[in-house]
Amino acid sequence: MPQPLDIPVPDLTGKFALVTGASDGVGVEIAARLARAGADILLPVRNPQKGQAAAAQIAERTPTSSIRVVPLDLASLDSVAALTARLNDDGRPIDVLIANAGVMNPPARRLTADGFELQLATNHLGHFALIAQLLPLLVQAKAHVTSQVSIAADQGAVNWDDPNWEHGYDPMKAYSSSKIAFGLFAMELQRRSDAAAWGIRSNLSHPGVTPTNLLAAQPGMGRSADTTAVKLIRALSRRGILFGTPSTAALSAVYAATSPDAQGGRLYGPKGFRHLSGPPAEQPMYSRLEGEADGRRVWELSERLTGVRVASLGR
Repeated sequence: MPQPLDIPVPDLTGKFALVTGASDGVGVEIAARLARAGADILLPVRNPQKGQAAAAQIAERTPTSSIRVVPLDLASLDSVAALTARLNDDGRPIDVLIANAGVMNPPARRLTADGFELQLATNHLGHFALIAQLLPLLVQAKAHVTSQVSIAADQGAVNWDDPNWEHGYDPMKAYSSSKIAFGLFAMELQRRSDAAAWGIRSNLSHPGVTPTNLLAAQPGMGRSADTTAVKLIRALSRRGILFGTPSTAALSAVYAATSPDAQGGRLYGPKGFRHLSGPPAEQPMYSRLEGEADGRRVWELSERLTGVRVASLGR
C-alpha cells in the first residue's frame, strides 16, 4: 500500500489561490491542500458538475474552507477572456496561481474552435492567455505562479515550424511540444518579472507519474477505453510500487507555489526513483527549458497566436 505523505505548508489564511484542472485527479488534491492551509480557493472548470463535486469533496475534508467554482475552458480563448474580465472587474489580487490543467495524447489530431491543436491550446496557449490577462492582479499580490509541466518536457522539441501539427501529427510528440512551450513561457515570465520588478515568482513543477484521467477513457477526446499505460500505473500505484498517488503527486506543485524555500525559475518534482514519485525537491532544470532565446520566441509566438498582448507594468 502507498505510504501517507505530506509536507509543511505555510499559513495561507486570507490568501486567494486559483488552481486550474482541479475538478479531479492531481488538481483537486492541490486545491484541497491549499484549502487546508487556509487559502480561499477558486476552481475554474470546464465541467460545472465535476467542479461542484470537487468543491464538495474539499469542503468535506476542510469544512471551514472557502471555495468558488467558475466556468473556464482553456481550449477556448473566449472562455479565458470572459473569466479574466470577470476577475479583473472583481479586483481581488491573486496570491497563488497553479496552472495544472492539461490534456494528453488524443489519438487523432483535434482542433479547438479557435483552430489550434488541442494539446497546444489547452496545455499552453490557454494558460498563457489566462496568466497574461490576469497579470495586474498577480503583480498586485506579488504572486507565486507555478506551472505544471511533465517529465515529457525533458524529451522532444517545440514544433516551431508547425505548432498546430498540420503535418505528421504524433500524439506524444505534440504533448511534449506543448509542455516544453509552457515551461519556456514560465521561465520567461520569471525573467520579465525580474526585469520589470513585478515581484512575481514563477517556477515549474511536475507530478511524476500517477493514475489520473490523462490517459483514461475520454470519448470526447477520441479515446473510447483506458490505455494500457494507465491500467499499469493504477495497479502499481495501488501497491505503492514505483508510481505515486494523486495526493502525493500534488505535493510538488504545492511546495513550488507555497514553500519559502522554493524559488523562481526553478523546477520541483518528486525526488524518488527516476523522479516518478516521492516527496518534492528541487531538480535540475530540463535542458529544453533553459534557453532564453527560446523563451522569448515562445512568448512572441503565443502573443501572435492568441492575440493577447502582455500588459506593460512597472513598479
